[in-house]
Amino acid sequence: MKESVSKPSPQVQWVDITEDHAGQRIDNFLRTFLKGVPKSLIYRLLRKGEVRVNKKRIKPEYKLADGDQIRIAPIRVSERDETVAPSAKLEKVAQLESQIVYEDKVMLVINKPSGIAVHGGSGINFGVIEALRALRPNERQLELVHRLDRATSGLLMVAKRRSALKHLQDQLREKTMRKQYLALVKGQWNPKTRAVQAPLLKNTLGTGERLVRVDAAGKPSETRFRIVENFAEGTLVECSPITGRTHQIRVHTQHAGHPIACDERYGDDEFDVLMRKKGLDRLFLHAFRLSFTHPVEEVTMTVEAPLDNKLEAALEALRG
Repeated sequence: MKESVSKPSPQVQWVDITEDHAGQRIDNFLRTFLKGVPKSLIYRLLRKGEVRVNKKRIKPEYKLADGDQIRIAPIRVSERDETVAPSAKLEKVAQLESQIVYEDKVMLVINKPSGIAVHGGSGINFGVIEALRALRPNERQLELVHRLDRATSGLLMVAKRRSALKHLQDQLREKTMRKQYLALVKGQWNPKTRAVQAPLLKNTLGTGERLVRVDAAGKPSETRFRIVENFAEGTLVECSPITGRTHQIRVHTQHAGHPIACDERYGDDEFDVLMRKKGLDRLFLHAFRLSFTHPVEEVTMTVEAPLDNKLEAALEALRG
């Protein structure tokens, strides 16, 4: 991609699209290219025809093609978002650098801590992707390959190139990428329950909070389970989601009668009180293994991230 300038400015900008961005929606492209510009302003620019492709007005869902030329009208500084991008020197951002478990020219994998959102929004100033952009200012195409709930820890993939993003998301869509989680659930998991197939329906409240429930009108969903370790009060299970619905593992374990420890939305109060007494103060759900085909090398890769100290301490307390 050839860019006339390195960042938005009060001048006309011209961008030539190459194969790397072909197939991406124009609104998603602009949200990455015009860093710091509010989403509402981007859609207003599109609606007013101040962003044109090949001299023509386009809709937000227009998909870019190799050879397209984008013209972006001047954007006044006064219209820019007041939210400042996180500084790479901020402690929380700097700590994420040490959580990167794999990185090369086209992608990286980070072990996301619990409590950090994957992206900003809904009252959150910034998330992992904004922090990584601050840490890697020269990487202008950083995009999330998939997502993790804010409360969930573990492996999160980020693409550095549009071509890598498409390749990895194709693997997700075709179910050739394997994601494995560890969850501590209430009670004794039935070894015969090797999979939960229950349709999930998502409901977004006015506050932006998302709640999911099992409902016949929902989308088909499947999670496979394997017992890792049994305790008197609960079971450590390995969870492999076949589909990728919002809160899927959390709702499927609840549906099976074994909610995850310290789940504020779908948990069991009695079990959570017990686990908090044992020192657990976060959701016990961790994405510990990713297996995928490298988008350039075309070799099978497996990346792992062990449980953090808090989760290990909770297991030790149960063993004791």
